[in-house]
Amino acid sequence: MTTWWSRTILIGAVAAAAFWPLGALGARFGLWSFSIGFLCMAIGVALAAVGLAGGIAAVTIARRRSLSDDLRASALGLTVCVLIVAYAGFLFWQATSVPPIHNISTDIEDPPQFMDIVARRGDDANPLAFDAEELAPLQAQFYPWVKPLSLEIPSADAFAEAAAALRDMGLEIVAEHPDSGLIEATATTFWFGFKDDVAVRVRADGQGSRIDVRSVSRVGQGDLGANARRIGEFMQRLKGE
Repeated sequence: MTTWWSRTILIGAVAAAAFWPLGALGARFGLWSFSIGFLCMAIGVALAAVGLAGGIAAVTIARRRSLSDDLRASALGLTVCVLIVAYAGFLFWQATSVPPIHNISTDIEDPPQFMDIVARRGDDANPLAFDAEELAPLQAQFYPWVKPLSLEIPSADAFAEAAAALRDMGLEIVAEHPDSGLIEATATTFWFGFKDDVAVRVRADGQGSRIDVRSVSRVGQGDLGANARRIGEFMQRLKGE
């Protein structure tokens, strides 16, 4: 039989864990705004932090008093709280280790342009203008792999492979423009349903092809490096690695 304080630690840990998917999925399915979703996650972290401190005390007391049921309940609650706080800390580190940018392009002088996707982005979306003076130095420093890709295959074949790679990555193909070598696609995150728009441009380069990619988040100042990682994964797929 557990005591009230060990049950409180366990219940608080479960509640803290529940706030994370509740906030994220609620925002994804339009039950509330992204800000409410982030607020739910913040509440979960706050509960976990309190549970972490209380759980350490509860486990210590239960061990000293040889209360096996209380020890199990408190230890389980403490473990859940530790995991939540640790993951929140990882996300914070990830956010602070990359620049607060969300517009990434392999071609900084002539970035691939969007056509059909523009109408989907909405009035509140981030602007699509690419400020090379601001973004280029940050890309070079933090994302050195974001570069054009050359393939030794005709541009028509490269275009088909690029479209297939986007589909394999789970992106929605919005439009294909073979004449201009442009493919437009959208990536949607599982939890919050954040959307990043991708433009792939395929041009003939001698007997081969040159591939340029641009990935832009619709909302948010930073992207936790997601757009650059997406470009990197796409290029690796095209290279067959």
